[in-house]
Amino acid sequence: MLTKNENVLKWVREMVSLCNPNKVIWIDGSEEQLNELRQQAVESGELIKLNEEKLPGCYLHRTKQNDVARVEDRTFICCEKEEDAGPTNNWCNPSEMYNKLRRLFDGVMKDRTMYIIPYSMGPIGSKMAKVGVEITDSIYVVLNMNIMTRIGKVAFENLDESSNDFVRGLHSKADIDPNNRYIAHFPQDNTIWSINSAYGGNVLLGKKCFALRIASYQGKNEGWMAAHMLIVGIQNPKGEVKYVAAAFPSACGKTNLAMLIPPSIYRNEGYKIWTVGDDIAWLRQGEDGRLYAINPENGFFGVAPGTNEHSNYNALASTKKNTIFTNVALNLNDNTVWWEGLSENPPENAIDWKGNPWNGKTATEKAAHPNSRFSAPARNCPCLSSEFDNVKGVPLSAIVFGGRRAKTTPLVYESFNWQHGVFVGATMASETTAAATGKVGVVRRDPMAMLPFCGYNMGDYFKQWIVMGNKLKNNAPKIFNVNWFRTNKDGQFIWPGYGDNMRVLLWILDRCEGKVGAKETAIGFVPNASDINIKGIDITNNELEEILSIDKGLWKEEAEGIEVFFSKFKNKLPEELKQELENLRKRLA
Repeated sequence: MLTKNENVLKWVREMVSLCNPNKVIWIDGSEEQLNELRQQAVESGELIKLNEEKLPGCYLHRTKQNDVARVEDRTFICCEKEEDAGPTNNWCNPSEMYNKLRRLFDGVMKDRTMYIIPYSMGPIGSKMAKVGVEITDSIYVVLNMNIMTRIGKVAFENLDESSNDFVRGLHSKADIDPNNRYIAHFPQDNTIWSINSAYGGNVLLGKKCFALRIASYQGKNEGWMAAHMLIVGIQNPKGEVKYVAAAFPSACGKTNLAMLIPPSIYRNEGYKIWTVGDDIAWLRQGEDGRLYAINPENGFFGVAPGTNEHSNYNALASTKKNTIFTNVALNLNDNTVWWEGLSENPPENAIDWKGNPWNGKTATEKAAHPNSRFSAPARNCPCLSSEFDNVKGVPLSAIVFGGRRAKTTPLVYESFNWQHGVFVGATMASETTAAATGKVGVVRRDPMAMLPFCGYNMGDYFKQWIVMGNKLKNNAPKIFNVNWFRTNKDGQFIWPGYGDNMRVLLWILDRCEGKVGAKETAIGFVPNASDINIKGIDITNNELEEILSIDKGLWKEEAEGIEVFFSKFKNKLPEELKQELENLRKRLA
């Protein structure tokens, strides 16, 4: 027993009675205990130990082929009223889902060991942190939670002995049966139940399940916000650091921005980038009235394919020790890992993610699954911020939204005010690529990049943003939108992206400090081209003007699309956002 909290102990007893495990182990977080579990997992074949000299402390894991990604169609928000889940979530009545799941969990751990994992989302000792307890029958889950969260007895330091404010997570891999796979959230009960999956996104319950779906609901009730955002610090040559939080849908450069390496023109002047978080931010007003952010996680759960020294040096460096790789290839030549995009020389003697022999010269199938992953400790990151464990979080100067738009959205623009900024975030969208759907340019709305992750009605989530802005008043961060993906007539990207995105970040910070002007347009404040530094990159002034331009015809079409999207939320759509849409139309007229 690691706690005397009777609320925790009573719930654990109930879950033990339901699942009927052969053995129960409390995870205390000690290396001695974790090493025993690693050894067990290697002996059972659940993990493969990798080259200790080249990848010390690293392991490879393979999931079943029917269990390789988050399953949104099997993910549910279970609350009393369907309206409270909203039109963008799958809803189920709580009693109905509990009854269904109790039958599946009944005796599911017979002949298995139950592991009880206390964990903290957020730094130990932080008032912004929250405690969870995950019960699982998977060593893989235990070892990943050790990377992704702060586990063990230390987590209970963030929970008073009489408190009932902890998130109850129950998971069993069961039979990995896709027809009985459920990831069910009960926001009103602080509870998550997940069964018949062993893939990280469905079973590491501290991640999207708690840190976004449950936490967004907690934030609504407690006056803070959970956001699907990176947090990055930009240090100028004087040593001053300003912090920015940013939300992008998938395939829009989120991890690259979180771990950006400044171009040489800025490195030589002394600019630095510091990573606080790459995926999730919890936002709360501080004592000084400003908006502060913490990263509730303790590691990175990154997509492996495409990650290499050139695309994201810092992310790759983070995987060099104490990392768990999932569904990548095993290079038999030196017992290391490989995936598409890691290098230009694929191994000829390898085992693919399905466990089959693979030869890079003759292969017709990919070595690694497109959604293969690495779970890497944040402390491996060369550019990890010294404020990573700051219990107060970091103060935000700016919030950035973004998406992938070929023509409509300029490289960067600033909202007129906080309320308009919420509108910008609420209408965020990306266009599909051929690789994704076969149909190019289909606009998919993903407000605040939270569409699959909001634990309640997204119309109410928009309202929560507006309420937060009212609390912050004159201390609110400025809100911006970026688009690295404007194309020319040949369909080629005009802006170079990657590290050169820092040029846009610096304009954003200059705007926050009132150092540069901007042009007022129908959609917001757009930079004067002369204020974006393009020295040393292959882009002309005319091209920069092009990607800063606004096509009113396209924006009138955009307004129509926004109205269709907003109609989903009916009476839950805040009046303020209706007004912002009307204001946009008036400015475009």
